[in-house]
Amino acid sequence: MATIILGSQWGDEGKGKLSDILCQKARVCARAAGGHNAGHSVVANGVSYDFHLLPSGLVNPNCTNLIGSGVVFNVQAFFKELAALEAKGLSHARKNLLVSDRAQVNLELHARVDGLEEKELAGKKIGTTGRGIGPSYANKAGRNGIRIHEIFDQEHFEAKLRKLAAGYKKRFGDLLEYDIEEEIARFREYRKQLPEFVVDAVSYMQAAQASGTDILIEGANALMLDIDYGTYPFVTSSNTGLGGVITGLAVNPRKIKEIIGVAKAYTTRVGEGIFKSEDIGEDGQKLQEIGREWGVSTGRKRRCGWLDLVVLKYSAAVNYYTAWNLTKLDVLDTFKTLKVAVAYKDPETGKELDYFPADLNYLEKCEVVYKEFEGWQSATTAVKKFEDLPAQAQAYVKFVEEFTGVPVKWIGTGPARDDMIYL
Repeated sequence: MATIILGSQWGDEGKGKLSDILCQKARVCARAAGGHNAGHSVVANGVSYDFHLLPSGLVNPNCTNLIGSGVVFNVQAFFKELAALEAKGLSHARKNLLVSDRAQVNLELHARVDGLEEKELAGKKIGTTGRGIGPSYANKAGRNGIRIHEIFDQEHFEAKLRKLAAGYKKRFGDLLEYDIEEEIARFREYRKQLPEFVVDAVSYMQAAQASGTDILIEGANALMLDIDYGTYPFVTSSNTGLGGVITGLAVNPRKIKEIIGVAKAYTTRVGEGIFKSEDIGEDGQKLQEIGREWGVSTGRKRRCGWLDLVVLKYSAAVNYYTAWNLTKLDVLDTFKTLKVAVAYKDPETGKELDYFPADLNYLEKCEVVYKEFEGWQSATTAVKKFEDLPAQAQAYVKFVEEFTGVPVKWIGTGPARDDMIYL
């Protein structure tokens, strides 16, 4: 049976920590979509491991880790990340790692194009990581991308890459600074190193599900960055929700045990795009500093603001969460007053919206309706029992449950693996 962990906001919710905890019992840990633009840290046995492309189940020596068909796979990042994990003592990582032969290849060419496309947008840039994720998915949708199995046919691979590069050269001219011969040379080496990892992931997942294997699926990015349901166009280029998991890994919907939405006790966002509960004043800066809000993948500082329950309710309507993991509650410990967004209000009609609209220009005009909570102003770091939380913190958590209609099952109270309340 499969347990699915999904980001419910704009990413960086702390999915890796719960993945690390639950993967201790899992025998398969899988990634379904996205690429090496994702990123989270896992602290295990006093060592901090950074994951971007690889599943974080690699910390468990008894867990096989699969990079699924819906992922855009950067071969250079794959080997670099694997080497870094091995250098930190995960000597078993290499034998526990598989990648689908149907996954799309993310090239250096894509990263160069990504940068140029962002420059074209000028003041309306998306705020991508610059790692070529969008161009990779664009090639996939345009049916001219390269899949992993194609790497092993040298003549076919190189002809296809040259055609792809020529098309971009025609578009960007001399602005495209890209050495195709260097990329081809790298892949001639990768062609020797990759075969031990490549697998028919459809057959693999079918066998794992048929045998009742415990499968943990960790989502990348989050629902509000989904290409269909996120704050389009300021989104990533893949389906980051439940639908992307099912198609990206060939998951049997009847074999899903739990769908866990991970949400911070406040809200953050990296890059451009609407963020109604953002606080650009003292409180937002305080959240950023206490929460150490800067990216694992890029080092970019995250925009910070109050918890938006309209976003969480919308996210739950798309992903059908069976439980919440509310993270970083301890970051709120020193605030005298907390605010939570519960609706948006049309400034012209006064009508309150209790849903997240598709029209972001309209939403931009709306005001945020907040509910205020008394802060607890005492330490919750490393608290292990719900009843040991201050009454105000308990009330805050219960309101999240009542508003969204989804129970909170885990509460993060610090960065360490053991800093977690189980309800």
